[in-house]
Amino acid sequence: MSDELKTRLVREAQSIGFDMARICRPDAVGHVAQGLAGFLAQGYHGQMVWLAERTHWRADPSVLWPEARSVIVLGESYTPEHDPTAVHARPDRGAISVYAQNRDYHDAVKKRLKRLARWLIVETGDAIQVKVFVDTAPVPEKPLGQASGLGWQGKHTNLVSRDLGSWFFIGSVFTTLELDPDPAEIDHCGSCRACLDVCPTGAFPAPHQIDARRCISYLTIEHHGPVDADLRPLLGNRIYGCDDCLAACPWNKFAVTAREAKYHARNDLIAPRLAELAKLQDAEFRTHFSGSPIKRIGRNRFVRNVLYAIGNAGDPKLKSVAQSLCDDPDPTVADAAQWAVSRFK
Repeated sequence: MSDELKTRLVREAQSIGFDMARICRPDAVGHVAQGLAGFLAQGYHGQMVWLAERTHWRADPSVLWPEARSVIVLGESYTPEHDPTAVHARPDRGAISVYAQNRDYHDAVKKRLKRLARWLIVETGDAIQVKVFVDTAPVPEKPLGQASGLGWQGKHTNLVSRDLGSWFFIGSVFTTLELDPDPAEIDHCGSCRACLDVCPTGAFPAPHQIDARRCISYLTIEHHGPVDADLRPLLGNRIYGCDDCLAACPWNKFAVTAREAKYHARNDLIAPRLAELAKLQDAEFRTHFSGSPIKRIGRNRFVRNVLYAIGNAGDPKLKSVAQSLCDDPDPTVADAAQWAVSRFK
């Protein structure tokens, strides 16, 4: 691929809405297999049983699609305009992860990926093939991001960029076209351990390792059923995801505010009232979170999270809210409500 066409590819990606575009080979992440095997052997994946499936794909993208010759890895900023940790000082309000404070990013990123893929086909001819991925297939996106030079996996295991900090989505375009790869990024964390030290639940057994079973994002989004009693007080008022390790990263001083309006927070989701969220029934929940990634976890799991936050709030005015749900038809919600009430005694 000529340097001139590669330059135009990067320019096109930026015009579409991506902030960064880098290229690597599909077989550039051979180290993933060992790390994934260790993660699974320790049981760090918790209830996410799908991570133990098709591990040969997750560990080697060249197996996922053998015909692919190049991977274009894209980064798109969703940096917030507000301080996402300020809500923790307001215990009667819920803390929602920044990426979920508006529309589901999967839809927006995938549309851009498809636009870029179509452009590439038009520019190079119909003989090439493309596939696009954004967090919905067994693709090791973070290792590919490091291999392509997009960023490096920090001690919190998330990708960090010198240009975008920690707040960015990752997408990829696999293609049968031979593209010149970019140099891989190196680790720039140094001795910093801000992301490790800030974690409320101690979810990092060691730098670059995460035990999802203690991660608040996992517990509030992926975990089914009651959360272990010893972890509930550590959730604070986090009701969907957790941004603490991302927000603590010093590289965020270089982050750029999200250009996409759909990533800008809805005012009612920056610090929503727990009392109002707890009252949502299924139909109301679906309407309230229409188009949001929060809708995916369903009313019962979400209200469970809200009740844990109410139990941690220490606000007497919220006791009656919890009491009203002690006989909820869903046993996990009822259990969470009873636990919350017990915290007021």
